[in-house]
Amino acid sequence: MRDLSNEIVMQEPAIQYKEITVTHKTHLSVDNLNVHIYGKQILKNVNLHIPEKQITCIIGPSGCGKTTLLRCFNRLHDDNSEVKVSGNIRIGNEDIYGSKVEATHIRKKMGLLAQRPTVLPMSIYDNVAYGPRLYGIKRRRKVYEIVKHQLQAVGLWEEVKDRLKSPAVRLSIGQQQRLCLARGLAVEPEMILGDEATSSLDPLASTKIEELFLKLKENYSIVLVTHTLRQAKRIADYVAFMYLGELIEFGKADDVFNRPKHKLTQQYLDGSFS
Repeated sequence: MRDLSNEIVMQEPAIQYKEITVTHKTHLSVDNLNVHIYGKQILKNVNLHIPEKQITCIIGPSGCGKTTLLRCFNRLHDDNSEVKVSGNIRIGNEDIYGSKVEATHIRKKMGLLAQRPTVLPMSIYDNVAYGPRLYGIKRRRKVYEIVKHQLQAVGLWEEVKDRLKSPAVRLSIGQQQRLCLARGLAVEPEMILGDEATSSLDPLASTKIEELFLKLKENYSIVLVTHTLRQAKRIADYVAFMYLGELIEFGKADDVFNRPKHKLTQQYLDGSFS
């Protein structure tokens, strides 16, 4: 498991975010979220409403809590007893931390694309088929249709249709990342989460992933953590700026990038710190 201690908040932020109302329907709501890791507070009273079928980019300097926040959305912190989460997160009307809600149920709703592709040690076909089979789909024809549809959705079908039984590790790293995206989509999630999903890719492969996100937002709400402001400017509909564990500013991408409300946001955009 990733060492989360490097996101420990060391001091108070200079200003505090005031919540705004998004103009699109809310898909995921975060209310008074606090996270402590190894006794240190990482996230402080975060309130955020992720809009439906839009791309929301979370930006901010290293160690500000971006990844910690993202991992709360699909309960990846559950495996670490040193992480304490309080507050409320809802996807639709469901409290994802409800006492009777299983983490696997929530993770099925959240397709996660990590920094580096993590293909399973099996064939290209079986990577995509793994989730549907796990959730009870047994008919070969149905599984094949799902695999083909999702490989087409990520623009990979024509590249691999003649070698579906080849090991996934033989694909290029950019192809592996698209395969991971297809694998996540195969279980029909409600949202797509990306944690620096293009940071390990070359420019061409990164562009393909960005184009996929722009296409996929027709059907999915997408939340991306990114260190690359240029990427956020290219694809974000909404932007959340975090600093030292707090959400400082949130709004439409055009407003945040061109008319930021807070001096700290402007300083970050100007490159005063990173």
